[in-house]
Amino acid sequence: MAQALSKHPRSIVTRAVRNVLQGLRSDVRSGKVAAIPTMAGIAEQVAAEAARLSLGRFCPVINATGIIIHTGLGRAPLPDAAIEEIARTAGGYLALEFDLDSGERGSRQRQIAQLLCDVTSAEAGMVVNNNAAAVLLGLDTLARDKEVIVSRSELVEIGGSFRMPDVMVKGGAKLVEVGTTNKTRIDDYRRAITCETALLLKVHQSNFRMVGFTQTVTEEELVALGREFNIPVMHDAGSGAMEPMRTFGFPQEPLIRHSVQVGIDVTTYSADKLLSGPQAGIIVGKAEITEKLKANPLARALRPGKLTLAALEATLRLYLDDDLALSHVPVFQMMAMSPATLLKRARKLARLIKAQAAESLSVQVEDGASAVGGGSLPGEELPTKVVSVALDGVAAESLAERLRRHMPPIIARVRDDRVVFDTRTIAEDELNVIASAFASFRPSQT
Repeated sequence: MAQALSKHPRSIVTRAVRNVLQGLRSDVRSGKVAAIPTMAGIAEQVAAEAARLSLGRFCPVINATGIIIHTGLGRAPLPDAAIEEIARTAGGYLALEFDLDSGERGSRQRQIAQLLCDVTSAEAGMVVNNNAAAVLLGLDTLARDKEVIVSRSELVEIGGSFRMPDVMVKGGAKLVEVGTTNKTRIDDYRRAITCETALLLKVHQSNFRMVGFTQTVTEEELVALGREFNIPVMHDAGSGAMEPMRTFGFPQEPLIRHSVQVGIDVTTYSADKLLSGPQAGIIVGKAEITEKLKANPLARALRPGKLTLAALEATLRLYLDDDLALSHVPVFQMMAMSPATLLKRARKLARLIKAQAAESLSVQVEDGASAVGGGSLPGEELPTKVVSVALDGVAAESLAERLRRHMPPIIARVRDDRVVFDTRTIAEDELNVIASAFASFRPSQT
Protein backbone atom coordinates (compact mmCIF):
# COMPACT_ATOMS: atom_id res chain seq x y z
CA MET A 1 0.00 0.00 0.00
CA ALA A 2 2.89 2.35 0.76
CA GLN A 3 4.01 2.17 -2.85
CA ALA A 4 0.53 3.08 -4.09
CA LEU A 5 0.30 5.97 -1.60
CA SER A 6 3.64 7.31 -2.81
CA LYS A 7 2.29 7.61 -6.36
CA HIS A 8 -1.39 8.47 -5.92
CA PRO A 9 -3.59 10.65 -3.66
CA ARG A 10 -4.93 8.91 -0.53
CA SER A 11 -8.52 9.24 -1.78
CA ILE A 12 -7.63 7.32 -4.96
CA VAL A 13 -5.85 4.55 -3.02
CA THR A 14 -8.76 4.29 -0.57
CA ARG A 15 -11.20 3.85 -3.43
CA ALA A 16 -8.85 1.30 -5.04
CA VAL A 17 -8.75 -0.75 -1.81
CA ARG A 18 -12.55 -0.73 -1.60
CA ASN A 19 -12.92 -1.75 -5.26
CA VAL A 20 -10.43 -4.64 -4.92
CA LEU A 21 -11.94 -5.96 -1.69
CA GLN A 22 -15.46 -5.69 -3.09
CA GLY A 23 -14.37 -7.61 -6.17
CA LEU A 24 -12.71 -10.32 -4.09
CA ARG A 25 -15.80 -10.75 -1.92
CA SER A 26 -17.94 -11.05 -5.01
CA ASP A 27 -15.57 -13.59 -6.59
CA VAL A 28 -15.48 -15.72 -3.43
CA ARG A 29 -19.27 -15.73 -3.08
CA SER A 30 -19.77 -16.68 -6.72
CA GLY A 31 -17.02 -19.31 -6.69
CA LYS A 32 -14.93 -17.54 -9.34
CA VAL A 33 -11.74 -18.01 -7.29
CA ALA A 34 -10.57 -21.15 -5.55
CA ALA A 35 -8.43 -19.38 -2.91
CA ILE A 36 -8.03 -15.97 -1.32
CA PRO A 37 -5.03 -14.05 -2.74
CA THR A 38 -2.04 -13.39 -0.53
CA MET A 39 -1.47 -9.91 0.92
CA ALA A 40 1.22 -9.39 -1.71
CA GLY A 41 -1.27 -10.32 -4.41
CA ILE A 42 -3.91 -7.97 -2.99
CA ALA A 43 -1.34 -5.16 -2.79
CA GLU A 44 -0.51 -5.64 -6.47
CA GLN A 45 -4.19 -5.51 -7.38
CA VAL A 46 -4.65 -2.32 -5.32
CA ALA A 47 -1.66 -0.70 -7.01
CA ALA A 48 -3.03 -1.59 -10.45
CA GLU A 49 -6.51 -0.35 -9.52
CA ALA A 50 -5.10 2.93 -8.18
CA ALA A 51 -3.18 3.42 -11.42
CA ARG A 52 -6.34 2.73 -13.42
CA LEU A 53 -8.40 5.21 -11.39
CA SER A 54 -5.70 7.87 -11.72
CA LEU A 55 -5.72 7.62 -15.50
CA GLY A 56 -9.43 8.30 -15.75
CA ARG A 57 -11.87 6.76 -18.18
CA PHE A 58 -10.18 7.64 -21.45
CA CYS A 59 -7.02 5.61 -21.04
CA PRO A 60 -5.39 3.67 -23.91
CA VAL A 61 -6.36 0.00 -24.09
CA ILE A 62 -5.10 -3.04 -25.98
CA ASN A 63 -7.68 -4.33 -28.43
CA ALA A 64 -7.29 -8.11 -28.51
CA THR A 65 -10.86 -8.75 -29.73
CA GLY A 66 -10.08 -8.97 -33.44
CA ILE A 67 -12.75 -6.34 -34.16
CA ILE A 68 -10.90 -3.82 -36.31
CA ILE A 69 -13.36 -0.91 -36.05
CA HIS A 70 -14.47 -1.34 -32.44
CA THR A 71 -17.08 1.29 -31.55
CA GLY A 72 -16.66 0.68 -27.81
CA LEU A 73 -12.92 1.26 -28.14
CA GLY A 74 -13.07 4.43 -30.23
CA ARG A 75 -13.63 2.90 -33.67
CA ALA A 76 -10.77 3.12 -36.17
CA PRO A 77 -7.24 3.94 -34.96
CA LEU A 78 -5.72 7.01 -36.60
CA PRO A 79 -2.86 6.88 -39.09
CA ASP A 80 0.52 8.05 -37.80
CA ALA A 81 0.24 11.15 -39.99
CA ALA A 82 -2.98 12.18 -38.22
CA ILE A 83 -1.49 11.61 -34.77
CA GLU A 84 1.55 13.69 -35.67
CA GLU A 85 -0.68 16.47 -37.02
CA ILE A 86 -2.70 16.60 -33.79
CA ALA A 87 0.50 16.83 -31.76
CA ARG A 88 1.87 19.53 -34.06
CA THR A 89 -1.22 21.74 -33.89
CA ALA A 90 -2.64 21.09 -30.42
CA GLY A 91 -0.07 22.98 -28.35
CA GLY A 92 -0.30 26.40 -29.97
CA TYR A 93 -2.19 28.64 -32.32
CA LEU A 94 -3.04 27.77 -35.92
CA ALA A 95 -4.68 29.45 -38.88
CA LEU A 96 -8.06 27.84 -38.25
CA GLU A 97 -10.31 30.69 -39.39
CA PHE A 98 -7.64 33.12 -40.52
CA ASP A 99 -6.75 33.77 -44.16
CA LEU A 100 -2.97 34.12 -44.35
CA ASP A 101 -3.17 35.75 -47.80
CA SER A 102 -5.67 38.52 -46.97
CA GLY A 103 -4.98 38.80 -43.26
CA GLU A 104 -8.71 38.61 -42.59
CA ARG A 105 -11.01 36.05 -41.04
CA GLY A 106 -11.69 33.05 -43.23
CA SER A 107 -13.54 29.72 -43.10
CA ARG A 108 -12.37 26.69 -41.15
CA GLN A 109 -13.94 24.55 -43.87
CA ARG A 110 -12.03 25.97 -46.85
CA GLN A 111 -8.91 23.81 -46.64
CA ILE A 112 -10.73 20.57 -45.84
CA ALA A 113 -13.36 21.26 -48.52
CA GLN A 114 -10.71 21.48 -51.24
CA LEU A 115 -9.10 18.26 -50.04
CA LEU A 116 -12.46 16.46 -50.08
CA CYS A 117 -12.96 17.60 -53.67
CA ASP A 118 -9.49 16.33 -54.59
CA VAL A 119 -10.03 12.83 -53.18
CA THR A 120 -13.66 12.33 -54.25
CA SER A 121 -13.91 14.49 -57.42
CA ALA A 122 -16.95 16.21 -55.89
CA GLU A 123 -17.81 19.84 -56.64
CA ALA A 124 -17.86 20.75 -52.95
CA GLY A 125 -17.49 19.29 -49.47
CA MET A 126 -17.82 20.09 -45.79
CA VAL A 127 -17.41 18.42 -42.40
CA VAL A 128 -19.66 18.14 -39.31
CA ASN A 129 -19.51 16.20 -36.01
CA ASN A 130 -20.56 12.76 -37.31
CA ASN A 131 -22.59 11.12 -40.04
CA ALA A 132 -25.88 11.38 -38.13
CA ALA A 133 -25.25 15.13 -37.92
CA ALA A 134 -24.57 15.21 -41.66
CA VAL A 135 -27.89 13.49 -42.40
CA LEU A 136 -29.71 15.76 -39.94
CA LEU A 137 -28.25 18.89 -41.56
CA GLY A 138 -29.19 17.66 -45.02
CA LEU A 139 -32.77 16.92 -44.06
CA ASP A 140 -33.22 20.18 -42.15
CA THR A 141 -31.81 22.21 -45.05
CA LEU A 142 -33.43 20.48 -48.00
CA ALA A 143 -36.66 18.96 -46.71
CA ARG A 144 -37.96 20.72 -43.57
CA ASP A 145 -41.78 20.38 -43.52
CA LYS A 146 -41.55 18.53 -46.84
CA GLU A 147 -41.68 14.89 -47.91
CA VAL A 148 -38.65 12.62 -48.13
CA ILE A 149 -39.05 9.30 -49.95
CA VAL A 150 -37.04 6.32 -48.70
CA SER A 151 -37.25 2.55 -49.12
CA ARG A 152 -38.68 0.54 -46.20
CA SER A 153 -35.66 -1.74 -46.43
CA GLU A 154 -33.37 1.23 -45.64
CA LEU A 155 -35.01 2.52 -42.46
CA VAL A 156 -32.02 1.36 -40.44
CA GLU A 157 -31.26 1.57 -36.74
CA ILE A 158 -27.75 2.77 -35.97
CA GLY A 159 -25.78 2.46 -32.72
CA GLY A 160 -27.32 3.58 -29.46
CA SER A 161 -30.85 2.67 -30.66
CA PHE A 162 -31.08 5.74 -32.90
CA ARG A 163 -33.30 5.05 -35.88
CA MET A 164 -33.41 6.70 -39.29
CA PRO A 165 -37.13 7.63 -38.97
CA ASP A 166 -36.34 9.42 -35.68
CA VAL A 167 -33.47 11.35 -37.28
CA MET A 168 -35.80 12.34 -40.10
CA VAL A 169 -38.41 13.65 -37.66
CA LYS A 170 -35.75 15.70 -35.87
CA GLY A 171 -34.71 17.06 -39.24
CA GLY A 172 -38.25 18.31 -39.79
CA ALA A 173 -38.92 15.99 -42.73
CA LYS A 174 -42.06 14.01 -43.46
CA LEU A 175 -41.17 10.36 -44.01
CA VAL A 176 -42.70 8.62 -47.02
CA GLU A 177 -41.96 4.87 -47.04
CA VAL A 178 -42.02 2.96 -50.32
CA GLY A 179 -41.55 -0.65 -51.35
CA THR A 180 -41.51 -3.64 -49.03
CA THR A 181 -39.03 -4.97 -46.52
CA ASN A 182 -37.23 -7.06 -49.13
CA LYS A 183 -38.06 -5.45 -52.48
CA THR A 184 -38.17 -1.85 -53.65
CA ARG A 185 -38.38 -0.76 -57.30
CA ILE A 186 -37.86 2.61 -58.94
CA ASP A 187 -41.57 2.75 -59.80
CA ASP A 188 -42.32 2.68 -56.06
CA TYR A 189 -40.46 5.99 -55.76
CA ARG A 190 -42.09 7.38 -58.90
CA ARG A 191 -45.66 6.70 -57.69
CA ALA A 192 -44.92 8.31 -54.31
CA ILE A 193 -43.71 11.66 -55.73
CA THR A 194 -46.05 14.60 -55.09
CA CYS A 195 -45.75 18.38 -55.18
CA GLU A 196 -44.59 18.13 -51.53
CA THR A 197 -41.63 15.83 -52.28
CA ALA A 198 -38.38 17.62 -51.51
CA LEU A 199 -35.83 14.80 -51.45
CA LEU A 200 -35.14 11.24 -52.57
CA LEU A 201 -33.08 9.45 -49.92
CA LYS A 202 -30.97 6.30 -50.20
CA VAL A 203 -29.53 4.77 -47.01
CA HIS A 204 -26.78 2.18 -47.15
CA GLN A 205 -27.57 -0.96 -45.14
CA SER A 206 -24.13 -0.78 -43.57
CA ASN A 207 -24.81 -2.68 -40.33
CA PHE A 208 -26.94 -5.57 -41.65
CA ARG A 209 -27.28 -7.66 -44.77
CA MET A 210 -30.38 -8.84 -46.65
CA VAL A 211 -30.12 -11.94 -48.83
CA GLY A 212 -32.51 -14.06 -50.85
CA PHE A 213 -35.56 -12.67 -52.66
CA THR A 214 -34.47 -9.01 -52.59
CA GLN A 215 -34.25 -5.98 -54.85
CA THR A 216 -33.02 -2.45 -54.26
CA VAL A 217 -32.94 0.71 -56.33
CA THR A 218 -29.52 1.73 -57.61
CA GLU A 219 -27.96 5.14 -57.20
CA GLU A 220 -28.07 5.61 -60.97
CA GLU A 221 -31.83 4.95 -61.05
CA LEU A 222 -32.50 7.44 -58.28
CA VAL A 223 -30.38 10.12 -59.93
CA ALA A 224 -32.26 9.70 -63.22
CA LEU A 225 -35.62 9.93 -61.42
CA GLY A 226 -34.49 12.95 -59.45
CA ARG A 227 -33.47 14.78 -62.59
CA GLU A 228 -36.75 13.88 -64.29
CA PHE A 229 -38.73 15.56 -61.49
CA ASN A 230 -36.07 18.14 -60.49
CA ILE A 231 -35.76 16.62 -57.00
CA PRO A 232 -32.35 16.34 -55.28
CA VAL A 233 -31.02 12.93 -54.23
CA MET A 234 -29.18 12.30 -50.96
CA HIS A 235 -27.17 9.17 -50.16
CA ASP A 236 -26.28 8.20 -46.60
CA ALA A 237 -23.30 6.02 -47.47
CA GLY A 238 -22.64 5.03 -43.86
CA SER A 239 -19.21 3.44 -43.48
CA GLY A 240 -17.57 5.62 -46.11
CA ALA A 241 -15.53 3.26 -48.29
CA MET A 242 -12.88 5.11 -50.26
CA GLU A 243 -11.02 2.00 -51.41
CA PRO A 244 -12.51 -1.16 -53.03
CA MET A 245 -13.24 -3.74 -50.34
CA ARG A 246 -12.71 -6.51 -52.89
CA THR A 247 -9.00 -5.84 -52.36
CA PHE A 248 -9.41 -7.61 -49.01
CA GLY A 249 -11.80 -10.33 -50.19
CA PHE A 250 -15.00 -8.57 -49.07
CA PRO A 251 -18.16 -7.76 -51.06
CA GLN A 252 -17.99 -4.28 -52.48
CA GLU A 253 -19.21 -1.43 -50.29
CA PRO A 254 -20.62 1.72 -51.96
CA LEU A 255 -17.62 3.78 -53.01
CA ILE A 256 -17.87 7.50 -52.29
CA ARG A 257 -16.26 8.32 -55.62
CA HIS A 258 -18.97 6.27 -57.36
CA SER A 259 -21.77 8.23 -55.67
CA VAL A 260 -20.16 11.43 -56.86
CA GLN A 261 -19.57 10.14 -60.40
CA VAL A 262 -23.17 9.01 -60.95
CA GLY A 263 -24.48 12.42 -59.91
CA ILE A 264 -25.78 12.04 -56.35
CA ASP A 265 -26.46 15.59 -55.12
CA VAL A 266 -25.45 15.01 -51.47
CA THR A 267 -23.44 12.06 -50.12
CA THR A 268 -22.76 11.72 -46.39
CA TYR A 269 -20.52 9.24 -44.57
CA SER A 270 -18.53 8.60 -41.41
CA ALA A 271 -14.86 9.56 -41.14
CA ASP A 272 -13.97 7.17 -38.30
CA LYS A 273 -14.94 3.87 -39.88
CA LEU A 274 -13.47 2.57 -43.15
CA LEU A 275 -11.77 5.92 -43.75
CA SER A 276 -9.82 5.41 -40.47
CA GLY A 277 -9.98 9.08 -39.50
CA PRO A 278 -11.28 10.97 -36.45
CA GLN A 279 -14.97 11.09 -35.54
CA ALA A 280 -16.61 13.34 -38.10
CA GLY A 281 -19.37 13.38 -40.68
CA ILE A 282 -18.32 14.14 -44.25
CA ILE A 283 -20.59 15.74 -46.83
CA VAL A 284 -19.68 15.87 -50.54
CA GLY A 285 -21.72 16.69 -53.59
CA LYS A 286 -23.07 19.51 -55.73
CA ALA A 287 -21.71 22.97 -54.91
CA GLU A 288 -25.10 24.69 -55.02
CA ILE A 289 -26.61 22.35 -52.43
CA THR A 290 -23.49 22.24 -50.25
CA GLU A 291 -23.57 26.04 -50.01
CA LYS A 292 -27.14 25.82 -48.70
CA LEU A 293 -26.01 23.36 -46.03
CA LYS A 294 -23.15 25.65 -45.00
CA ALA A 295 -25.56 28.59 -44.71
CA ASN A 296 -27.89 26.72 -42.34
CA PRO A 297 -27.41 28.03 -38.75
CA LEU A 298 -27.45 24.40 -37.63
CA ALA A 299 -24.09 23.95 -39.40
CA ARG A 300 -22.38 26.08 -36.77
CA ALA A 301 -23.78 23.94 -33.95
CA LEU A 302 -22.52 20.82 -35.72
CA ARG A 303 -19.11 22.07 -36.81
CA PRO A 304 -15.99 20.10 -35.80
CA GLY A 305 -13.12 21.42 -33.69
CA LYS A 306 -9.58 22.22 -34.77
CA LEU A 307 -8.06 18.90 -33.68
CA THR A 308 -10.67 16.93 -35.64
CA LEU A 309 -10.01 19.00 -38.74
CA ALA A 310 -6.24 18.64 -38.34
CA ALA A 311 -6.46 14.85 -38.00
CA LEU A 312 -8.96 14.51 -40.84
CA GLU A 313 -6.86 16.63 -43.19
CA ALA A 314 -3.80 14.47 -42.53
CA THR A 315 -5.86 11.29 -43.08
CA LEU A 316 -7.41 12.53 -46.32
CA ARG A 317 -4.02 13.45 -47.74
CA LEU A 318 -3.15 9.75 -47.68
CA TYR A 319 -6.06 9.13 -50.07
CA LEU A 320 -4.54 11.39 -52.72
CA ASP A 321 -2.52 8.26 -53.60
CA ASP A 322 -4.32 4.91 -53.38
CA ASP A 323 -1.09 2.98 -52.73
CA LEU A 324 -0.22 5.38 -49.90
CA ALA A 325 -3.65 4.87 -48.31
CA LEU A 326 -3.49 1.09 -48.54
CA SER A 327 -0.06 0.99 -46.92
CA HIS A 328 -0.52 3.65 -44.20
CA VAL A 329 -4.17 3.50 -43.09
CA PRO A 330 -4.39 1.25 -39.98
CA VAL A 331 -7.74 -0.31 -40.92
CA PHE A 332 -6.33 -1.46 -44.26
CA GLN A 333 -3.08 -2.63 -42.67
CA MET A 334 -5.00 -4.91 -40.29
CA MET A 335 -7.29 -6.19 -43.04
CA ALA A 336 -4.29 -7.03 -45.22
CA MET A 337 -2.24 -8.92 -42.59
CA SER A 338 -0.94 -12.17 -44.09
CA PRO A 339 -1.64 -15.61 -42.59
CA ALA A 340 2.11 -16.01 -42.02
CA THR A 341 2.32 -12.76 -40.03
CA LEU A 342 -0.72 -13.70 -37.94
CA LEU A 343 0.68 -17.15 -37.17
CA LYS A 344 4.12 -15.79 -36.29
CA ARG A 345 2.60 -13.20 -33.96
CA ALA A 346 0.31 -15.78 -32.32
CA ARG A 347 3.18 -18.21 -31.67
CA LYS A 348 5.26 -15.41 -30.17
CA LEU A 349 2.43 -14.32 -27.86
CA ALA A 350 1.79 -17.92 -26.76
CA ARG A 351 5.48 -18.40 -25.98
CA LEU A 352 5.65 -15.16 -23.97
CA ILE A 353 2.54 -16.02 -21.94
CA LYS A 354 3.75 -19.54 -21.16
CA ALA A 355 6.99 -18.12 -19.81
CA GLN A 356 5.10 -16.27 -17.07
CA ALA A 357 3.49 -19.23 -15.26
CA ALA A 358 3.73 -22.39 -17.33
CA GLU A 359 2.29 -24.78 -14.73
CA SER A 360 -0.91 -22.83 -14.08
CA LEU A 361 -1.66 -21.77 -17.64
CA SER A 362 -3.08 -23.63 -20.61
CA VAL A 363 -2.05 -21.76 -23.76
CA GLN A 364 -3.02 -22.74 -27.31
CA VAL A 365 -2.70 -21.24 -30.80
CA GLU A 366 -5.94 -21.73 -32.72
CA ASP A 367 -7.79 -20.67 -35.85
CA GLY A 368 -10.27 -17.84 -35.48
CA ALA A 369 -12.22 -15.15 -37.30
CA SER A 370 -11.82 -11.36 -37.17
CA ALA A 371 -14.64 -8.90 -37.84
CA VAL A 372 -14.41 -5.44 -39.39
CA GLY A 373 -16.95 -4.01 -36.92
CA GLY A 374 -18.26 -0.47 -36.52
CA GLY A 375 -21.38 -1.23 -38.55
CA SER A 376 -19.23 -2.07 -41.59
CA LEU A 377 -19.36 -5.22 -43.74
CA PRO A 378 -21.84 -7.11 -41.52
CA GLY A 379 -21.49 -10.87 -41.46
CA GLU A 380 -18.12 -10.76 -43.21
CA GLU A 381 -15.08 -12.22 -41.45
CA LEU A 382 -11.36 -12.58 -42.00
CA PRO A 383 -9.57 -15.82 -41.04
CA THR A 384 -7.06 -15.18 -38.28
CA LYS A 385 -4.90 -16.80 -35.63
CA VAL A 386 -5.78 -16.48 -31.96
CA VAL A 387 -4.15 -17.42 -28.68
CA SER A 388 -6.56 -19.00 -26.18
CA VAL A 389 -5.69 -19.09 -22.48
CA ALA A 390 -7.14 -20.80 -19.42
CA LEU A 391 -5.86 -20.23 -15.89
CA ASP A 392 -6.22 -23.03 -13.32
CA GLY A 393 -8.86 -22.24 -10.69
CA VAL A 394 -10.04 -19.05 -12.41
CA ALA A 395 -13.14 -18.81 -14.60
CA ALA A 396 -12.60 -17.29 -18.04
CA GLU A 397 -14.95 -14.37 -17.35
CA SER A 398 -13.06 -13.59 -14.15
CA LEU A 399 -9.73 -13.73 -15.98
CA ALA A 400 -11.07 -11.42 -18.70
CA GLU A 401 -12.21 -8.99 -16.00
CA ARG A 402 -8.75 -9.01 -14.39
CA LEU A 403 -7.17 -8.29 -17.75
CA ARG A 404 -9.51 -5.33 -18.19
CA ARG A 405 -8.21 -3.98 -14.86
CA HIS A 406 -4.60 -4.33 -15.92
CA MET A 407 -2.64 -1.22 -16.85
CA PRO A 408 -3.05 -0.75 -19.73
CA PRO A 409 -6.42 -2.55 -19.87
CA ILE A 410 -6.44 -5.60 -22.15
CA ILE A 411 -9.76 -6.25 -23.90
CA ALA A 412 -10.14 -9.85 -25.04
CA ARG A 413 -12.96 -12.24 -25.92
CA VAL A 414 -14.22 -15.30 -24.04
CA ARG A 415 -14.91 -18.49 -25.99
CA ASP A 416 -15.51 -22.01 -24.66
CA ASP A 417 -14.45 -20.93 -21.15
CA ARG A 418 -11.11 -19.65 -22.43
CA VAL A 419 -9.85 -16.09 -22.92
CA VAL A 420 -9.05 -15.48 -26.58
CA PHE A 421 -6.55 -12.97 -27.99
CA ASP A 422 -6.88 -12.19 -31.72
CA THR A 423 -3.47 -11.19 -33.09
CA ARG A 424 -4.94 -9.17 -35.99
CA THR A 425 -5.70 -6.20 -33.75
CA ILE A 426 -2.69 -6.56 -31.42
CA ALA A 427 0.37 -4.49 -32.28
CA GLU A 428 3.80 -6.12 -32.15
CA ASP A 429 4.91 -3.96 -29.23
CA GLU A 430 1.80 -4.99 -27.25
CA LEU A 431 2.69 -8.69 -27.11
CA ASN A 432 5.07 -8.31 -24.16
CA VAL A 433 2.55 -6.11 -22.35
CA ILE A 434 -0.13 -8.81 -22.60
CA ALA A 435 2.26 -11.52 -21.46
CA SER A 436 3.44 -9.44 -18.48
CA ALA A 437 -0.14 -9.17 -17.26
CA PHE A 438 -0.07 -12.89 -16.45
CA ALA A 439 2.83 -12.45 -14.01
CA SER A 440 0.34 -11.24 -11.40
CA PHE A 441 -1.80 -14.38 -11.89
CA ARG A 442 0.75 -16.89 -10.57
CA PRO A 443 -0.63 -19.54 -8.20
CA SER A 444 1.13 -18.00 -5.15
CA GLN A 445 -0.94 -14.87 -5.60
CA THR A 446 -4.29 -16.34 -6.53
